[in-house]
Amino acid sequence: MPYELFLFDDTIRDAMQVAGAIGHLPSDVYKTLVVEEEPPRGKPHLVMVRADHELDLKAFAAAAGLKRARMASQRDAERVTGLRVGGISALALIGKGFFPHIVTTASPGNLVVISAGQRGADVRLRLADLLAVCGADILGECSRPALDATSDPNA
Repeated sequence: MPYELFLFDDTIRDAMQVAGAIGHLPSDVYKTLVVEEEPPRGKPHLVMVRADHELDLKAFAAAAGLKRARMASQRDAERVTGLRVGGISALALIGKGFFPHIVTTASPGNLVVISAGQRGADVRLRLADLLAVCGADILGECSRPALDATSDPNA
């Protein structure tokens, strides 16, 4: 599977800042959010959303077949994944029981940039390869443009 690795300052945790640091459009860079069913049951969902968008939790819950969903706190996200915020990645958690999703309207041949599983490293790969490798499913309209496109809710 072809991919391109991008290394950047590991103090950057915000996906919008990552996009700037690696010279990519925010629409190509995806942040991974840890979302829990409410009340929590089992492993949480890993939801990849464009850097310049925010997740609509109500729409996500409906698309994922949940009654309600909530964003995990930074502490809980790090505790359940074993990864630090800014480096949480569906690729690093393959086979660990998480439910990966990507919120996109991109075609499978498009390139996307996601965390490589540690702060300071992202990978660019074809969406189709990401779906195949981590078993993610595509969710349609579960996000909206961020009101403040300079901040990341899971940073």
